[in-house]
Amino acid sequence: MTTEEVRLNVEKALDEIRPFLQSDGGDISLLSIEENDTLVRVQLEGACVGCSVNQMTLKSGVEMTIKKYAPQIERVLNIQS
Repeated sequence: MTTEEVRLNVEKALDEIRPFLQSDGGDISLLSIEENDTLVRVQLEGACVGCSVNQMTLKSGVEMTIKKYAPQIERVLNIQS
């Protein structure tokens, strides 16, 4: 899979999970894909920033969905502004 295909698959994954985040007043943005397409950096936004369960959302929701679309991804990190 090319880097561009990985990026498109990660965006598809984020598009799948985004409505759930938006329904709670949050959102997510893709910042970068690094380390030979194994690391994704995202930024949780809106209500997700201060949410007490945002790490669970990141691991159980975001990371799991991204890995479904791009199995070579090993880690997903939330970068706070």
